[in-house]
Amino acid sequence: MAAERLQKILARAGLGSRRGCEEFILQGRVEVDGEVVTELGSKADPDEQEIRLDGELVRTETSAHYLLYKPRGHICSLRAERGKPRAVDLIRDPRRLYTVGRLDEESEGLIVVTNDGELTQLLTHPRYGVPKEYLVSVDGHADLAAIKRLRSGVHLAEGRTAPAEVQLARKGRRTELTVRISEGLNRQVRRMIAAVGLKVGKLVRVRIGNLTVGSLKPGRYRRLSDAEVRALLAAALGGKGGKKKGAKAGKKKPARRGRAPASRKPVPKMTNREKRERRKERRKAESKAPPRKGRQRRRKPGRG
Repeated sequence: MAAERLQKILARAGLGSRRGCEEFILQGRVEVDGEVVTELGSKADPDEQEIRLDGELVRTETSAHYLLYKPRGHICSLRAERGKPRAVDLIRDPRRLYTVGRLDEESEGLIVVTNDGELTQLLTHPRYGVPKEYLVSVDGHADLAAIKRLRSGVHLAEGRTAPAEVQLARKGRRTELTVRISEGLNRQVRRMIAAVGLKVGKLVRVRIGNLTVGSLKPGRYRRLSDAEVRALLAAALGGKGGKKKGAKAGKKKPARRGRAPASRKPVPKMTNREKRERRKERRKAESKAPPRKGRQRRRKPGRG
């Protein structure tokens, strides 16, 4: 195998996102053949060289990609917290897996589980906006004013959210909304709903990019196909940080030309005779005008 960047090797081994693995290198926690490496961009060959993180041998693994329907009550964490069940433990795979992003304990729905650090970086970095869709059941009636505020963006602690796509799915004792966002702030949908004076009763993530619930039930999962993984990558690279399809690097779009004013007639030019008469009329009007009040400017002394 050819030499690769260290952070890429560590991310592929499921040790974190590529950015997180860069931090491991900068902190002096990575060794290659017994020597500590702290310079980003350093390369190594995992087949020929011994790579260690915090003294533990790094073993590269094949990538795994799953789509999990996280049930309510499970947490998206690598650490066990007070005996709470973890979402990753629902998947039977001996490899070290982690969730891409999070769904809070009270929420349910789709989440990607993988050991692919590169994919995780693209799906969670703020620069890339992969759309996610939620089905939200709120207590009481959501009026048009609240929906308009969600559509235009609301103020949270981190700042104003980007406009969301919000549709009224059903009315009744509980109103159901479909909310589509491309940001990934902590508990963002719940906080947005609370900011407009509503209370979430149930929240389900039903779509991530091109991935939908389909026939998945809570607690069940399926392996993602290569085509689905490529589509996720394309969705990320086609967002805010990626190049648009068909765009060429270094080629600027031509500037738009302003429109000519409608039905504007050209101004005719004045003859020399008309100019002389205009000057005479101006002088005549100035001689009849009363003198200006206030301080007059001094004339400069003439030459000689």
